[in-house]
Amino acid sequence: MKVSVGGPLKMIFRPWVEGLENVPAEGPAILASNHLSFSDSFFLPAVLDRKVTFIAKAEYFTTPGVKGRLTAAFFKGVGQLPVDRSGARGAGEAAIRSGMDVLERGELFGIYPEGTRSPDGRLYRGKPGGLARVALATGAPVIPVAMIDTEKIQPPGQVMPKIMRPGIRIGRPLDFSRYHGMEHDRFVLRAVTDEVMYEIMKLSGQEYVDIYATAAKRQIADAAKADKEAEKAARAALAQAEKDQAKKEKSERTEP
Repeated sequence: MKVSVGGPLKMIFRPWVEGLENVPAEGPAILASNHLSFSDSFFLPAVLDRKVTFIAKAEYFTTPGVKGRLTAAFFKGVGQLPVDRSGARGAGEAAIRSGMDVLERGELFGIYPEGTRSPDGRLYRGKPGGLARVALATGAPVIPVAMIDTEKIQPPGQVMPKIMRPGIRIGRPLDFSRYHGMEHDRFVLRAVTDEVMYEIMKLSGQEYVDIYATAAKRQIADAAKADKEAEKAARAALAQAEKDQAKKEKSERTEP
């Protein structure tokens, strides 16, 4: 499945890549990437010779029907691992366990420290509970990765993808062995996560925003809702004004 998916992706989109030499030929490592598009989990494995395992919503693997089975087969083929995300804490623990299992097998584990896709192309604060805990508990090196322009291939609402060349920059491995055994220290977890995010920022050139992407999405949704309500109120006020004007004109015409 990797060949059948990765080959066409490389042939059609021709992604450019820098820093392939930073990915070890063998042994465990964590690929920590920014997250711009649904396609990030496909383009990164496509340019690597080794299998990369990411986590994905369990719903992608359990949807019934022919379409559901095809979707499940596709996600399994490209190295996606189902994780039950029911409940924030449960989801985090499941992701951590999954990452440790992958690394203990000596494989590559892919993770998005932001926790969700960027809503506007900027880089957001990394969540310390996943990446840092897995790195410190396993001792695996963390390799920062920057996806470039993948969000432009298929923006929200666009059905057909745009054929263009996305980019991938892979940084040098980061060693956090100095923090071994401190995976439950929240200050250490924050420091490790911030160091990784700083390296991703340097690779990607993105503007950094020191809030979580989930919070930014809520702010954007709230602003959109407020704008919609304001527009609705303005239309109602205009309709009422027109109604009052028509009533006034009618009254003036019927006066003796």
